[in-house]
Amino acid sequence: MVREFTLPDVGEGLTEAEIVSWLVEPGDTVAEDQPVAEVETDKAVVEVPAPVDGTVRELLAEPGEVVPVGTVMVTFDVEGEADADADADAEGEGEGEGAGADTAGATEASDAADSAADTADADSTDVRTFASPTTRRLARELGVDIGAVDGSGPGGRITDADVRAAAEGSDDEAGVDRAADADADPATDDADSAAGEGGPTSATRRIDDDGSFGNRADEGAPTVEPPGSADRDRTLAAPATRKRAEEAGVDIDAVPTDRTEDGEAFVTPAEVDAYAETQQRAQAADAEALSADSADGAAADAADQSPATAGDAAGGDERIPYRGVRRTIGERMERSKYTAPHATHHDEADVTDLVDIRNRLKGRAAERGSSLSYLPFVVKAVVAGLEQYPILNSHLDEDSEEIVLRGDYHIGIATATDAGLVVPVLERAGEKSLLEIADGMNDLVERARDRSIAPEEMRGGTFSVTNFGAIGGEYATPIVNYPETAILGLGEIKEKPRVVNGDVVPRKVLPLSLSIDHRVVDGADAARFTNTVIEYLESPELLLLE
Repeated sequence: MVREFTLPDVGEGLTEAEIVSWLVEPGDTVAEDQPVAEVETDKAVVEVPAPVDGTVRELLAEPGEVVPVGTVMVTFDVEGEADADADADAEGEGEGEGAGADTAGATEASDAADSAADTADADSTDVRTFASPTTRRLARELGVDIGAVDGSGPGGRITDADVRAAAEGSDDEAGVDRAADADADPATDDADSAAGEGGPTSATRRIDDDGSFGNRADEGAPTVEPPGSADRDRTLAAPATRKRAEEAGVDIDAVPTDRTEDGEAFVTPAEVDAYAETQQRAQAADAEALSADSADGAAADAADQSPATAGDAAGGDERIPYRGVRRTIGERMERSKYTAPHATHHDEADVTDLVDIRNRLKGRAAERGSSLSYLPFVVKAVVAGLEQYPILNSHLDEDSEEIVLRGDYHIGIATATDAGLVVPVLERAGEKSLLEIADGMNDLVERARDRSIAPEEMRGGTFSVTNFGAIGGEYATPIVNYPETAILGLGEIKEKPRVVNGDVVPRKVLPLSLSIDHRVVDGADAARFTNTVIEYLESPELLLLE
């Protein structure tokens, strides 16, 4: 029989993943646990294994397509059961069209099977149709031939909006009253309102550039639809976010969001601000509509083309999808910056002796197969500082209103990759030698850059280090890797004049930038911690005692 395989949850909190590539093709025989696809989660590229022994029947998603968890992505003919399916199909054909209709009706009872059937229909056309299973199902529900729809998405991909536009065009030609259809099918009307004209499906309606809402009922009517809102019984949010909502007069349970934490909706300050602004714009649009004349209406229609769209046509701007690792980076930076009040302490260390020691040791390290940079020395100094000031090795449990001092030292190493900044975690750094730290860090960084690192290797950090000096930077204000409470930034080691024993001499100087979550860490503790790190870096022989 045919086995459907849905996209599993391959990472903590994963709701969707992008298909990077297929490792099999229809007709290929696969064994259980054999990788069949590479998908990009919010942290890394991982392989998805086959759940059964069998033969690949259909691939239901295209490379580059973002697939929600639980969506059927591939079907298999299970070994030993394909013949039985074929016999059943032949028997069904012999029974005539009535039996075939019954079979089709049974197939429609399963959403996942609908998606597979739609894909099979599309693949039978001369030109391959690029559309997600959900888009194909929408086309079937609206009676649209998806093979005849022109896709407006990347690479000609057909979107839900393209299907709805084709359905509306068909209805207009047939003289169908769209308003009557909307009344007869409120579910479709809700979906249209949520998606707007080409916007993403979510709990919000599209807002045009002029401040009015997409899918207006009547251009002449003096009212504007209210902003889309959620209706939840419980919403997770930081105390600062709740206060912001209260000040803005916003019901936080009504703020739309697609973020979740532990299965519950999670609202950020940015979403509160956007929702409040939406309400204000709707009210302003209502007032403006009461006095708007035909000239104003024409100006509003002209404003519907956004500057970004106009620029695309005129200047050939490139649009890069904001998703996957890049979107996750943005969301986490946003959450950290809005949730944790940041403060940054700057200082510098005279690392002249450290430079000499490292130069003497790197040859010996190379003989042992290790590449010794300055970073392992910094990690050792950081652990020594955290042992003395454990408040920087902590996180704030907002639900229980407790500061948790972590017992282990798991040091995150911020790493620049082609997909953006990721933070692999070196676990139990306090238990490792200098070369073990060097080898562990080099392995993590290499696998992070070639996208082969496992998601669990980028979780559980207690303190992070970022080395922007590698590209020539000196000072910065790093953003704390939430829910950690501190991050140390390293600048470029430069030769600078310093006074030593009354004489001005050249010395090797390392700039340091320590950012903290000021809810948990006081500025005095940040300064004392930094002084301890500097002490170990300026007298690296002290690291032998650690």
